[in-house]
Amino acid sequence: MRHSSTKVPLTTAGKAASSTAPRTWTSYEDARSSSAGVGLGFVLNGDGIVCIDLDHAIAPDGSLKPWAEDIVTAAGATYTEVSASGEGLHVFGYADVRQGRRIRREGGYAVEVYGTGRFIAMTNRPFRGAPSVLADTSSLVRRLTA
Repeated sequence: MRHSSTKVPLTTAGKAASSTAPRTWTSYEDARSSSAGVGLGFVLNGDGIVCIDLDHAIAPDGSLKPWAEDIVTAAGATYTEVSASGEGLHVFGYADVRQGRRIRREGGYAVEVYGTGRFIAMTNRPFRGAPSVLADTSSLVRRLTA
């Protein structure tokens, strides 16, 4: 998919798209070659790829907040990118997540874990030289959702 400047999912023709309507999705190659909107997006469709969304994880000085550092370290060598806000991270990996969750943690922060029915506005800004491969993040997801 593509997305607007406000992270609304778009088709390659620039029309409204949906994370739950496969007819509005396309291949990576077609999305990349489209000029609709301002960037690429990814649909989590239940195929085992998950996104751990860490909002407000990056401190003003560019360092990771301790709670986020713990999660990134536990995720291991997997694709992680800086979110569109520049203050968060998207940690991608493999796990079985049938229902997304927003998990409020001690300390006032929240972590979101999604595996299906969600759209992620991609930035292609790898965090700390993250690899372009996905790791098994099952144990981390279990820990976060316990």
